[in-house]
Order: sequence, then C-alpha cells, then structure tokens
Amino acid sequence: MAETATIRVLLADDHPVVREGLSAMLESAEGISVVGQAGSGEEAVVRAVDLRPDIALLDLRMGAMDGVAATGQILRLCPGTRVVIVTTYEDDADILRAVEAGASGYLLKGSSRQELVDAVRNAARGETVLTPSLAGKLFRPRVVEPSPLSGREREVLGLVSLGLTNAEIGSRLFIGEATVKTHLLRSFKKLGVSDRTAAVMTAMERGLLS
Repeated sequence: MAETATIRVLLADDHPVVREGLSAMLESAEGISVVGQAGSGEEAVVRAVDLRPDIALLDLRMGAMDGVAATGQILRLCPGTRVVIVTTYEDDADILRAVEAGASGYLLKGSSRQELVDAVRNAARGETVLTPSLAGKLFRPRVVEPSPLSGREREVLGLVSLGLTNAEIGSRLFIGEATVKTHLLRSFKKLGVSDRTAAVMTAMERGLLS
C-alpha cells in the first residue's frame, strides 16, 4: 500500500462508547478513515465483506463469535484485510489464539492514541504490531518444563484438535466421557492452561502433538 493512500478501517466492539472513542482517535489522524463499525463478531464479518477495509480492529470478546473467530472468517473472506485485536485482556492463551488465527497485531485498550495510530499504519504496511508488554509474554523463554503428557493424554488432545466432543472422543477411544474429562483436566494442569483450545495450542507449540 502506498504511504499516501488513505487507510480504511473497520471497528468492531460490543460497547458503542468504546467504538466511538476509537473512531475519534483514528479519524483525527491524517490518512486514516473509519469506514464502518460493528457491534458483534458476526456483524464484523458481514461489514468486512461489504466494505473490504484495509484494517479491521476487533474486540476480543463479543459474545457468540469472538474476535479470534471473526478474525479467521474475515481473513478467509477478505484476504486483502489485515486484522488487529484491541482488548483489555492480557492472557497468554488469548494472545496465542489471536496470532494463530492470523491477526496482524494485538493491542490493549489502554494504549495511547499514538500507539493505536502507529499500529494501524504499521499493520497496513504488512508489519506485525504488538503492545510491548505483551511481546514479552508471547516470546519469553519457558524456563520451567511441565510434566510430560501421558500417551493417552496426547491421544485425547489430538482428537480435541480435530474438533471432536468429549462424547465422540470417548466413543473413538472406547472410554467413558468422564474419563475423557479426567484426561483433559490432567493435561490442563500439566500444560498450565485452563481450556481445551489453549491446551491444544500449547501442546502443539511444545511439540507434544504431531
């Protein structure tokens, strides 16, 4: 994108006040235009397809379809659009989910106007943008190795990664659903996570799943 071109931005957040605040900050910057707003992940996808913005700024948690799910849909349907997540959450698993979904950046809502504007401009140039405090979380070395997963725990997580439910996993492995849940809870503890998605991503990152 040429430096002189106006960067067209779509804002998505379920709080109108937040949207208006972000819009005001961006509209006051030269070369940036907010072309649309959305109040949910589903609406963000529809608006992105309609408007084809250069940048979509998405809140992380917006109900049924969160910012990560919307990111995947937008990037699939609008390959020319780059997505930046703007949120109040700093959880490691959320950051990894956003990056894995293809987001070009992850910013906190407490970021300054200049940080927000710079993030939009840098993302439009194809760069990855990340609030400095979050970069340390994403790229910090792991100094404490968790207990290794058992073969059955890896097997269960492998099936979770394929989208199977606990009942379907139990049927596939000929074990009870309660046993599946037990394996998952043990995996969560060993990996230091609290949900299925984070467990699968962390296990893949550490080479525990093929």
